[in-house]
Amino acid sequence: MRNIITSSQNERIKKLERLKKPRERKKTGRFLIEGYREISRALMGNYVLEELYFSPELFLRKENEDLLAKKIAQQKGVLTQLAPALFAKLSYRDRPDGLLAVATQKKTLVEQISLSQEPLVLLAERIEKPGNLGTILRSSDAAGVDAVLVTDPVTDIYNPNVVRSSVGCLFTQTVVQIEQTRALSYLQEHKIRTLAATPYGEDLFTEVDLSGPIAILVGSEQYGLKEESLASADLRVRIPMFGEADSLNVAQATTLLLYEAVRQRHRLS
Repeated sequence: MRNIITSSQNERIKKLERLKKPRERKKTGRFLIEGYREISRALMGNYVLEELYFSPELFLRKENEDLLAKKIAQQKGVLTQLAPALFAKLSYRDRPDGLLAVATQKKTLVEQISLSQEPLVLLAERIEKPGNLGTILRSSDAAGVDAVLVTDPVTDIYNPNVVRSSVGCLFTQTVVQIEQTRALSYLQEHKIRTLAATPYGEDLFTEVDLSGPIAILVGSEQYGLKEESLASADLRVRIPMFGEADSLNVAQATTLLLYEAVRQRHRLS
């Protein structure tokens, strides 16, 4: 019979708790993935799962059992069962589904980006909130962007809340953490026009040409884009606002901009 960990004082549980901290993730090069969809997408993205923790009593779908059976058959990584109460304590969710993995981080370099003939790139500058960054990654995946450049990051892409709010889409696309100046140089080298989103933009975002090679630049929740980014942009656009607020949440704004590019590129009405 498989041993079940029930105590939060177990040394392995303490290590899992430490991985919630950015310092530990940076030191070990490991991070946490919780949930069936997120773990499945990590496997699709060829991430290495070093450990898999599970609590069958919390499974919400048959697919959880299928994934677990697959990992048992492969005998890759460490498989450990946790008591439901202990799993719930470790979880980031209101309703955990009983699967938690420890994976090895990947470091993708800008030179590894594979661009299409008419690339659509997103540059996310100094995004502060993990939930916003995760939602941006989810929208980027849905819009089929070639790459996401996370520049001068305030939060690391392997924060558990980034993984959760991206629903694992962090693993299904090319995401590069990079300095802003290098990112802008890369776009210039590849003749990719840049579009900066700002409340003070000259044009509405629906009135500019988003076909052809283009990178959409969005900035931090509090300060927006840096002056250098705005000054270097080929286009500066705004999203119309008719209420008291002068801007949208950065993740909402990103989704609007990306889907306007999708609409134009795919001739959607």
